[in-house]
This record gives sequence, structure tokens and C-alpha cells, in this order.
Amino acid sequence: MDINIRKYVLQNLNNANFDVVRNTIEDAISIQEEKVLPGLGVMFEVLWQRSDPNMKNTIINHIVEAVKS
Repeated sequence: MDINIRKYVLQNLNNANFDVVRNTIEDAISIQEEKVLPGLGVMFEVLWQRSDPNMKNTIINHIVEAVKS
């Protein structure tokens, strides 16, 4: 069985609005199951690919600060 996670996630979020994306992210995080991590990774990948260098630096800085706990 060949599952294309990228395609599946992007199809599910096609034409999604702010609230749908926010709820998807919050639900995925709240259930704390590793099976949702690939979906979150796909969303991050799309964000990363469409970000300019300044936004990428901002993202990296936020991650660095967030994992310093």
C-alpha cells in the first residue's frame, strides 16, 4: 500500500481557510500522537518552500527559542 502523505494532506487542506488550518494544527498537537507528525511536517514544508529568506530566518529563530526550554 503506497500512501502519498503530501498529496493527502494538501488535498485535505485545499481551499481551507484560517480557522480550518488553525484547528487542524491545534487538533494534531492536542492528541499528542506521532502519527500526525508527518501531516504537520507537510504543512511546515509548504510554508518553508514559500517563505523568503527573511521569513525563513524568523522561523528558525522562533524554533531555536522555543526548543531552549
